[in-house]
Amino acid sequence: MNALKQVLFNMADDLLIIGHRNSEWTGIGPVIEEDIAFASMAQDKIGQAQIFYQLIHEKFDERSPDLLGFNRNENEFFSSHFVEFPIGEFDYSLVRHFLFDQAQIIRINDLINSSDDDLRTISIKFLPELKYHIMHADIWMEQLTNNGNEVSQARIQSSLNELFPAAFSLFENFDQEKELIENKIYSGEEALKNIWIETIKEKCNNFKLQIPKTININEYMGGRQAIHTPHLKPLLDEMTEVYNIEPSAEW
Repeated sequence: MNALKQVLFNMADDLLIIGHRNSEWTGIGPVIEEDIAFASMAQDKIGQAQIFYQLIHEKFDERSPDLLGFNRNENEFFSSHFVEFPIGEFDYSLVRHFLFDQAQIIRINDLINSSDDDLRTISIKFLPELKYHIMHADIWMEQLTNNGNEVSQARIQSSLNELFPAAFSLFENFDQEKELIENKIYSGEEALKNIWIETIKEKCNNFKLQIPKTININEYMGGRQAIHTPHLKPLLDEMTEVYNIEPSAEW
């Protein structure tokens, strides 16, 4: 696959899947404001995925964004394992939100300097939404750690222990990545990962959280090669249920 097309699919598929996951909090959030907040951020992410799919459609004569989002099989997706897991309890989804959006804003800030005009334009458009997502995650992390109690602190730490190693799948290397780095499309997964690690360490220190060991990160790799967790296919079946009733319909 063309290197640029691959990285666009990586980003778009991550956004679509975690957007759908976050939307599952609608109606069951711990407080009504979180129903609204998670639904709003989910809508942002799915909208960002749609923009990337549109770019894939235009640059590579691919299917329309709707077909790319709703008419591909599991083995045609390139989402990371990290975004595929079920939502769990609120502390789990919050920590995933915290880790994902911090990775995302680092990625988008890098793409603002891309040699690709389309990626620069898109990144500038995404940045205000991402700043809000970062602020939301940080406020809740602060609330449940420094301003919480022993139980809330322990639950956040437990979710961090589980999710931090899995988050490395967001930076999984892929074929032809070197070509993008050489052409200054972006800085590459290793460079982004290193910035992310230092940022998460600093923030977790402020939240009095311990960064867990990451000796088992390889078990979470494979998404960029279209090898997925058992959770992706049921999610895709649910996500495309209405579409599949009448794929040729115009909505």
